[in-house]
Amino acid sequence: MTLPPHEDAAMATPLTDIDLYLQRLGFDAPPAPSLDTLGVLQRRHTAAFVFENIASFMHASVPIDLPALQRKLLHEGRGGYCYELNGLFLALLQQLGFEARALTARVVMGTGEDALTARTHQLALVTIDGVAHVSDVGFGGMVPTAPLRLDTEAAQATAHEPYRLLRRGDGYLLSAQVGDEWRPMYVFDLQPQAAIDLEVGNWYVATHPDSGFRHQLRAARTGPGYRKTLRDGSFAIHRTGADSERRELADADAVIEVLRREFELRLPQGPALRERIAGHLASAAAAAA
Repeated sequence: MTLPPHEDAAMATPLTDIDLYLQRLGFDAPPAPSLDTLGVLQRRHTAAFVFENIASFMHASVPIDLPALQRKLLHEGRGGYCYELNGLFLALLQQLGFEARALTARVVMGTGEDALTARTHQLALVTIDGVAHVSDVGFGGMVPTAPLRLDTEAAQATAHEPYRLLRRGDGYLLSAQVGDEWRPMYVFDLQPQAAIDLEVGNWYVATHPDSGFRHQLRAARTGPGYRKTLRDGSFAIHRTGADSERRELADADAVIEVLRREFELRLPQGPALRERIAGHLASAAAAAA
């Protein structure tokens, strides 16, 4: 069957490893497609599957077809970024019977909510009992850990920070409360996204010379009451209601150890990653001198 152009890529091919996927998320059988289920899936997903951009940092290709995503995330002990994590998660939601489709967003974190950035972030729109929510398991160190309703501008609690969605013209602004400050994360609308839209956004993130994912090493995961983040040689644990613990890593070996121990990643074989990290840290140190 030829799918209409607006259909999501996840609809084209069913998951072949759904049992393994659900086991990673703590389910012995497919759960019912309810709001409670969505909340549990999202919270557990951000803890079980690491946000990381090792492939793009290594200037390697980042395929987002479903077989490649299952192979990398379910069998190779790796994580990924939004097009990978949310791509696989969307396929899971659709196969479980959720009414879900892809959206894309413009990331404004660190730039201001009025910045006109490219559509480089994938998330999901999930409608349950007629109520629309956004669900996101791929936004790095500030990923929301609960689905968020679209029909309210009130603060919404998650397992970590509160978030809120404000209307902005025909779209929405997602912000997170960090301390006493509301910080803008990204803006999005409800325009349907075809597979080619996701391919183009992913291609930009993975290959464009100005993409930060080619020039910074990043990793993040959540846990009960904490977030762990890595940016180049800086590792931090952010605990809810407490000061962050930050540690500057001395060299590439220390970064590799954190990726293995704190993020439980199975890293690529050979010396290439260590050499890339070492060269990157040396360049950053020279630029700062």
